[in-house]
Amino acid sequence: MSTTPTLPADDEPEFLLPFDWMRSGDSFFVPTLRPAHMVYIINCQANSAKTRIRVYPAAKDGILGVRVWRL
Repeated sequence: MSTTPTLPADDEPEFLLPFDWMRSGDSFFVPTLRPAHMVYIINCQANSAKTRIRVYPAAKDGILGVRVWRL
């Protein structure tokens, strides 16, 4: 019988999303092992903050994550 390890629901660290301090064209990178989940979370937070953004999976220095641009 094989057991597959599962990640807990709160396996991602908490990030302060700097939408209030960003200007159009600014971006930031969030490292994550689950980019699709992080894209969803960031989009939900941006909608709550009424901020227009674009989020794409990306890699920076060989680290998987997402890049967020303010529009």
